[in-house]
Amino acid sequence: MKLGILISGRGSNMIAIVDAVESGEIPDSHVAVVISDKPDAAGLEKAREHGVETVVVERRGRSRDEHDAEIVVELKRRDVELVCLAGYMRLLSAAFVRSFPNRIINIHPSLLPSFPGLDAQKQALEHGVKITGCTVHYVDEYLDNGKIILQRAVEVKSGDTVETLSARILEQEHSAYVEAVSGIVSYSTQ
Repeated sequence: MKLGILISGRGSNMIAIVDAVESGEIPDSHVAVVISDKPDAAGLEKAREHGVETVVVERRGRSRDEHDAEIVVELKRRDVELVCLAGYMRLLSAAFVRSFPNRIINIHPSLLPSFPGLDAQKQALEHGVKITGCTVHYVDEYLDNGKIILQRAVEVKSGDTVETLSARILEQEHSAYVEAVSGIVSYSTQ
């Protein structure tokens, strides 16, 4: 299965997927391209170090639909079958979602439906929850709304800060995302 990964920043979840593809933990797959909307995203260099093709598609004042259409062209040009959002910080247009029906997944640092959107870890701390975590889910036209694939729980410890909680959640994100992608690839290739 050909994977396309969208990033906006450091790309740690992207690298977890790339490493798992290289090791065979995600079987029968290939990372065809990593696309970023930010030319200075640290994850681009990390992808190149792994020999993965990278593309930058900046918004440049265009509408969401115009920007997304260019990304769809890049993904389809490489016959991408599964799109993985890995710290991609833009909401996708309905046209983008329709271009890859049930073939776009995302990782979010909370147990959805709790704390969608930005600053999920801060939201969890402010609400005083004792358990939070991460969710891998299918992407639809709505923010952090699609069908849940899997979740991992993370205890909120007394004295946690956004940074300490985020670091523990991120550890779970890496393995959860790999597990979800591996499951999708295995199911699709049966």
